[in-house]
Amino acid sequence: MRKPILSTGLRWLWLVLVVIVVDFASKQWVMNNMMLHETQPLIPFLNLFYAHNYGAAFSFLADKGGWQRWFFAGIALAIVISLLVMMYRNRASQKIANIAYALIIGGAVGNLFDRSYHGFVVDFIDFYVGNWHFATFNIADCGICIGAALVVLEGFFSPNGKQAKQKG
Repeated sequence: MRKPILSTGLRWLWLVLVVIVVDFASKQWVMNNMMLHETQPLIPFLNLFYAHNYGAAFSFLADKGGWQRWFFAGIALAIVISLLVMMYRNRASQKIANIAYALIIGGAVGNLFDRSYHGFVVDFIDFYVGNWHFATFNIADCGICIGAALVVLEGFFSPNGKQAKQKG
């Protein structure tokens, strides 16, 4: 017998849509209002800086001739499918895990769209301290990082995580 969708973690799919829409809208705004490599200061430690990322995080494999585009797209697709299955298997009440998976899926789909449509990912958030600049990133990356952090935190605070710690 199949479970009703709303009783599963798929109930949180609306959050995937929120991440995708905010990510897409912010990237569109940057592409329509800024020149490539243009910087717009916002506050003393944060700029908008329009960049194209042909690789993965920190431009990993960006200079490898194009094959990495499809490699990273395949990885993103596998992650999205795996997390959707995990959400389906979760109860809707497992909020932290489902929110984490939804944020990761939304971010992965946002960057997957860029990679598939443009051939690169649009990055524009430039965090810095003095002359040190963190790698430029976007809203999709924020969703992925926050989701990953929630997965780690959930491992510490969930009953399953505490049982695993006691056994080990």
